Amino acid sequence: MNIWQKTGVGILAAAAGVTLTAAIILNQKKFGKSPSGERLNRILSSPNYRGGQFQNEENTPQLAKKSSSLEIFSKMLLEKIPERTPTSDFHFTKTELKTLQPEENIFVWMGHSSYFLQVGGKKILVDPVFSGYASPFPFMIKSFSGSDLYTAEDIPELDLLIITHDHWDHLDYKTVLKLFRKTKKIATGLGTGEHLEYWGYPAENLIELNWQESREISPDFIITAQPARHFSGRGMKRNGAVWASFVLEIDKKKIYIGGDSGYGRHFKKTGERFGSIDLAILENGQYNEDWRYIHMLPGQQLQAMKDLNAARMIPVHNSKFALARHPWYEPLEKMDSVNKGRLNILFPEIGKKIEWENEGNLHEKWWKKYIPNENSIQKN
Repeated sequence: MNIWQKTGVGILAAAAGVTLTAAIILNQKKFGKSPSGERLNRILSSPNYRGGQFQNEENTPQLAKKSSSLEIFSKMLLEKIPERTPTSDFHFTKTELKTLQPEENIFVWMGHSSYFLQVGGKKILVDPVFSGYASPFPFMIKSFSGSDLYTAEDIPELDLLIITHDHWDHLDYKTVLKLFRKTKKIATGLGTGEHLEYWGYPAENLIELNWQESREISPDFIITAQPARHFSGRGMKRNGAVWASFVLEIDKKKIYIGGDSGYGRHFKKTGERFGSIDLAILENGQYNEDWRYIHMLPGQQLQAMKDLNAARMIPVHNSKFALARHPWYEPLEKMDSVNKGRLNILFPEIGKKIEWENEGNLHEKWWKKYIPNENSIQKN
């Protein structure tokens, strides 16, 4: 065998090794499972499922420019972004969720897109990620020091767990496994239930909804899935499950659970359908121009809030993971700057209980004490 033949054999062996390694990794249980059986039949008959995948309501390129995902990922790893992560540890105070009084209507933010709601005595948890990282591997996309205030053990018995879509920063394998036993129902987009059932959650307790579908969970408690402008997927295959926002109608109140979404006409349509929203929880962070169709840019949340006819808004999807090329506090700074106090936007600190119906009760700028330049200015 000559040198060229040996080289060719070596290349083929290396390629086979990479392929085998990838197959082993992707076959791990945490990556979930593709829909099958009756669930797949339901997906195939869905009006927003075409060409082998779920589609957005309007044209939504995942990348705005002619850049590859590899280029974007390389920039994230190699570019030096000042203060992309906090320069000091967070120090937050944790609200004890198990001791809440049933008549309290409250919101507790847990960082990024994880939060707890109690409304009309119902306990609801959204997109909990408590494992300390937002990726398939513990060494990637670690949470900011001090932001992991809650564990699954801190969570009380839940009436409803909501998973807006199956991305790693919203559906955390380790966390949901620990929550299954204390969760009466899980609501999610059509297709994501395959992961949850595969991991051991009872199918009869799953509420899988496509856009515009509703379910009465109990008297005076209805959940409706609404469109979002995003995508889904935990492995190589994308858009096999629907990504969604949700409207909760509880005790004569309407709460909008935004999930991940770029700005689009769906906000206005949702506002028209429901008339008004008491509280909108919208993503604000992990954006850049390359992703402007799948994540809102600073200021677009204000228009979305108006479209939804929302009385008040809480911005999330920030302050726990660095998933984009901006300083960690920039989403909050820009939101506050663009709004100029015109709309009722609440900025809760992680772990702090807020009674969100009290107008103007939380406009304090907690993040500023973790910005070095701000601290030096305040001291002077």
